[in-house]
Amino acid sequence: MPISRIKKRDGRVVDFEASRIKDAVHKAFIAVELGDGEKAERVTAQVVSLLEKRFPEAVPSVEDAQDTVIEVLNKSGYQKVAEEYQSFRKKKQEIRELTKLGIGEPKLSVNALEVLGKRYLLKDMNENIIENPSQMFMRITKAIAWVDKRYGDDAARSQKIFYEMMARLEFVPNSPTLFNAGTPLGQLSACFVLPVEDSLESIFTAVKNMALIEKSGGGVGFDFSRLRPKGDIVKSTKGVASGPVSFMRVFDTATEVIKAGGKRRGAMMAILRCDHPDIIEFITSKQKAGFLSNFNISVAVTDDFVEALERNEEYWMINPRNREKTGKLEAKKVWDLMARSAWMSGDPGVIFIDEINRHNPTPDVGRLESTNPCGEQPLLPYESCNLGSVNLAKMVEDGKINWSKLKETVRNGVHFLDNVVDANRYPLKETAKITLANRKIGLGVMGFADMLIKLGVPYDSDEALKIADDLMKFVEEEAHRKSVEIAEQRGAFPNFDRSIWKEKYSVLRNATVTTIAPTGSISIIAGCSSGIEPIFAISFIRNVLSGARLFETNPLFEATAKEQGFYSARLLEEVARTGSVQNISGVPEDIKKLFVTALDIKPEWHVKMQAAFQKYTDNAVSKTVNMPNEATVEDVKKVYELALKLKCKGVTVFRYGSKPEQVLYIGEVKTETGKFVSAQSEYAGGCPTQTCPFPG
Repeated sequence: MPISRIKKRDGRVVDFEASRIKDAVHKAFIAVELGDGEKAERVTAQVVSLLEKRFPEAVPSVEDAQDTVIEVLNKSGYQKVAEEYQSFRKKKQEIRELTKLGIGEPKLSVNALEVLGKRYLLKDMNENIIENPSQMFMRITKAIAWVDKRYGDDAARSQKIFYEMMARLEFVPNSPTLFNAGTPLGQLSACFVLPVEDSLESIFTAVKNMALIEKSGGGVGFDFSRLRPKGDIVKSTKGVASGPVSFMRVFDTATEVIKAGGKRRGAMMAILRCDHPDIIEFITSKQKAGFLSNFNISVAVTDDFVEALERNEEYWMINPRNREKTGKLEAKKVWDLMARSAWMSGDPGVIFIDEINRHNPTPDVGRLESTNPCGEQPLLPYESCNLGSVNLAKMVEDGKINWSKLKETVRNGVHFLDNVVDANRYPLKETAKITLANRKIGLGVMGFADMLIKLGVPYDSDEALKIADDLMKFVEEEAHRKSVEIAEQRGAFPNFDRSIWKEKYSVLRNATVTTIAPTGSISIIAGCSSGIEPIFAISFIRNVLSGARLFETNPLFEATAKEQGFYSARLLEEVARTGSVQNISGVPEDIKKLFVTALDIKPEWHVKMQAAFQKYTDNAVSKTVNMPNEATVEDVKKVYELALKLKCKGVTVFRYGSKPEQVLYIGEVKTETGKFVSAQSEYAGGCPTQTCPFPG
C-alpha cells in the first residue's frame, strides 16, 4: 500500500513527500563529491518501497524514514554518503536537544553548532566541551551584566535582556567577548593599535605586546611610518637601517607562531604613509606568495598626495628620522602601482588618513594613524575597541522593517558594549588607560543582504542605497541617544572635554559608538549574511572544521524557490557550480535580480553601499569590493577614485583568483559530475583571503 502519511517528531501526522527524502539524499551525494541526482532518485525509490513493505497499515515516523535511508545507502555501496547523511542527522538532533533546554535557546544551523563547538564553547583540560550554546550565552551575559552593580543598576534585569537578544541571535558581540567573557583571561576586545617608534626597543616591545594581544584573540594594527627608511644611517652601530618592510617580517613570524592562542589565526594591519621613502617596496611587498601572510597592508594616502595626483605632479618623500626631504615621486605612478599591486594580490588597500582624522573624535588627545586588521576601526596608539553587531535579518517582519524592535536592540547593544569596557581585562596597562579614557565602542550591523531580500529589494539598486542611508542614520541616532543617557547616569568618557562632542552634547559616554565590521564568524553563529556584504553564493559546499563537508543553500532562496514552485535539489546542484543564479534557466528574472551575489554586482555598487553606511558611522566600514577575475587595473583605479569622491575612509578590492590561497573557490572543487563552489567553515562573505581575522 502506498505511503501517504508520516509522523513528525512533535507527534503531528502530515502528508508523506518522497521528494523531501530525495532532496536530502541528493545533498548528501553532493557533499561527498558525487552529486548524482539519478543515484539519489534510485535510493529514494528503494526507501519508499521498503517503507511500504514495513508499514502496510501503520504510519512510519521521520526516524523510520531516515533509518531506512541509511540502510539503503549502505546496502547500495554508498557508505560515505551514508556517513554524511548520518552526520548531518546527528547534528540536527543535537540542535533539537538544545532547543529543549528552555525559552530563548538559540536556533542554530549545523555549521553554527560546528563553529561554536570548535572555537567558542568552553572545554576542559582534555578538550571535552563543557558547555552548550545556551550556557555560553549565560556565561557571557552574566559577566557583562555584572557591571551594572557597580553603578547601582539591576544586573539581573540586564542579564535577562542581554541573554534574550543574544539567544534570539538579534545581537552578537565580537569573538573575544564570546571566547573570554566569564573566564580568567577576560580579554574582550577585537581591535587594537600599537605604536612602533624608531628604535629596536620600541619595535620589539611592540612584538611582545602584539603577542599578548593575539594570544587573547585580538587583532592588531601598526603604523610603520616612523621607522627610518632602508639604507638610512644608524649612528649607534655605524651601520644602515633595514627599513619598515624588513621589520614587518619579525611581526609576521611571531604571529605565525602564536596563531592567536589556538582560537583563530592571528591577523595584523600594516600601514605606511605615502610619503615614506620606502613606499614603493611596501606597496609591492606582498606580490611574493606567502610573504607577510599574516598582514593586511594599506597605504595611508594624504590630502597632499591627492592634490598632487589631481595635478599630475610629483610629491616629496620625507625621512621620518629627521623630517628631511629625500626625493620626489610622481603621484600618478605611485597611484598606478597601488592599483596594479591590488589587482595582482588584493594588497595594498587604501586608507584616506586625513579623511579619517577629519572625523577623529579626540584630536586633542592624539592623531589616528592606524586601524585594526580589517580597517573598520581607526584607533590611537595603544587604544582598543570592542564591537558587536545587530542582526538586521531579524528586524524584518511581514516584509517591513520593524523600527521599534531595531531601536530596542540598538539601545540594548550600546548598553552591553559600554559594560564590556568596564568588564574587560586589558592585556596592557597603556591600553587600559587610553581605552577607559575614551570608552570607544563599535555597534554595527550584519545580515543587511538578508534584510534586503526579505524586503524584496535588489542589493545593486538605488532603493537599497536609500534603505542603507535611512537605516544607518536611525541606528546612529538611537545609539548616540543611548550613549548620552548612560553618560547622564554614569558620567561621560573622561576625555569628553577634549573631544569634538562637547559642542554637540552635554555628555556622551563613548567617544565612538558605531562601526561596520566584517562579522565573519559571528554571522555564521547568527545564521545571516556578513556585515553589509552581499551574499557570496546561493548554493555551495562548506568545508567544516571537523574535516567533513556540508552542502549549503541560502535559506531565503530555498524558501522562495519552494514557494514559487521551481525548487529541486537538481537546481541547487546546478547553482552550486558557480554560486550564482544569473545564468540558470528556470529561475524567474525577478528572483535573479533579488538574489545577486558579490561577484554578480558591479564594483561601483559595492563602493556606493560602503559610502552610504559610512555617512552615518562614527568609525569606519569594513567592505570588500569584489571583482571578477577578468577585471582590469583600470577597473581598480575607478574603484579608488569613486571611494575618494564619496568620502570613504578607505577601500579594499579583491579580484577573484588573485591570491593562491582563498577561503572561497568558485567552480574549483572537482567531483564526478563537475566542479562546485567551495567555502571554508567560517566564511560568511566579504574578505575572501586567509588574512582576515573574522573579528565580528
